[in-house]
Amino acid sequence: MNLLHLSHLKRTYHPHSAHPVRALKDISFDVDPGEYIAIMGESGAGKSTLLNIIATLEKASAGEIKLNGQNLSALTVDQAAKYRREHLGFIFQHFNLLNSLSNRDNIYLPLVLSKTAVSKMEKRLQPLASSLGIENILDRYPAEISGGQQQRIAIARALITHPDLLLADEPTGALDSNTSNEILDLFASVNENGQTIIMVTHSAAAASRAKRTLFIKDGRIYHELFRGDNPFKKYQEEISQTMMTLTNGGE
Repeated sequence: MNLLHLSHLKRTYHPHSAHPVRALKDISFDVDPGEYIAIMGESGAGKSTLLNIIATLEKASAGEIKLNGQNLSALTVDQAAKYRREHLGFIFQHFNLLNSLSNRDNIYLPLVLSKTAVSKMEKRLQPLASSLGIENILDRYPAEISGGQQQRIAIARALITHPDLLLADEPTGALDSNTSNEILDLFASVNENGQTIIMVTHSAAAASRAKRTLFIKDGRIYHELFRGDNPFKKYQEEISQTMMTLTNGGE
C-alpha cells in the first residue's frame, strides 16, 4: 500500500477573480514507505504549494490526497493541526527554532503540544541526540550554536514524533557546502533506517542524494528520474541536464 497518494491535484488561488492563479494544474504521484524523493522546479512552478498541501497547511482545490489512507482534504483545521503533530515532521531552510527556548525544549516542543509524558520525551531524545551528534548542545540556545547545529536540532525536532513522513523545504539552502553535505549525510542515514522523506530543493547536489527526483513545471509533473545504482555525481549531472531543459522550455 502507498504511504502517500496524490491524484489529479489542483490548487487555484482567487478562483472567482478575473485573474485566477493556477498554482497546481494536475499533479499525480504515489510515495511508497521508505522512499526519499526530491522535488525540483523553477520558482513559481508550484513546489511550495504542493508541499503545503501535503503538510495540510493548505487544501487542494480539486483532486485527491491521502496519507496512510487518510483523506487529508477532509480534515478540519483543528483535525489537520493534530494530524500534523502526530504524523508529519518538518524541516525548514531557516530552521524555525524558538530563540527563547533551549535546544532541548525546541526538540521537545511537538511532544509538549501533544501532552506527552516527560519520561517518554527523554527516552525518545536519547538515541536521536546520539545519532545526530547534538548531546553537548542540548542545553544551549539556538543563537549560541552554528547554522549546521541549528539544522541538526531542527531535524531532531522533526523526528522525535516518529513521523510517517518527513517534509523538508530547502533544508540546505542557508548552509555552506560542507555543512550541507553533513546534513544530507544525516538525511541519507535517516532514510536508510526507514524514514520516508520528501524534500523540495533548488540544488542538484542535494537532489542527487534522493532516490527519485520529480520535476514540476507550470503546475504539472514535467519529468522524473530514478537514481538506481548511479553514483551521486552521474545522477547529479542527469538532474542538472533535466533542469536546464526544463528552464529552456524543452519538452
